[in-house]
Amino acid sequence: MSIHSSVKIHSTALIDEGATIGAASRIWHWVHICAGAVIGERCSFGQNVFVGNKVRIGNNVKIQNNVSVYDNVTLEDDVFCGPSMVFTNVYNPRSAVSRKDEYLNTVVEQGATLGANCTIVCGIRIGRHAFVGAGAVVNCDVKPFALMVGVPAKQIGWMSAYGERVDLPIQGTGAWTCPHTGDNYQLLDQYLTHTPA
Repeated sequence: MSIHSSVKIHSTALIDEGATIGAASRIWHWVHICAGAVIGERCSFGQNVFVGNKVRIGNNVKIQNNVSVYDNVTLEDDVFCGPSMVFTNVYNPRSAVSRKDEYLNTVVEQGATLGANCTIVCGIRIGRHAFVGAGAVVNCDVKPFALMVGVPAKQIGWMSAYGERVDLPIQGTGAWTCPHTGDNYQLLDQYLTHTPA
């Protein structure tokens, strides 16, 4: 087990021998972290969070109450997982059929937000700084900075790295400057690029 001495662990949490947890992370009530999990620094795990063995979590990741991060999920730095959002790792589960060798990889890139009660179907990639709205069901790859809502989720716009709606169409061309940070955004060929101020 490799747990930094600055990690705060509530007395009800269960951390299996072998887990790696970086400095200044906080683990709250009734969290279970499995032995193979690798977790970065300054992460926060709310009440009743589960983290599987084959999970990689970057730095400054916030996972709110009642979220299970199953095997084959990777969360890059600065990801936010809202309360009771759902990951899956098998596309076609059956109780009577073992599919542990069929887990699909899911990657959530740096800075993405997954809203409360959304569902991320396995085998996809959520682009950096994408924003998935509350209750959405995402079943395909998501572009960086895309704003996704609905069932199934569809892109309705763009979000800045700061977390504000970008005043540009989904398609076409254009430029926008974040009023909070001064960062510049450029829309070209259906992708949004970001240049820090």
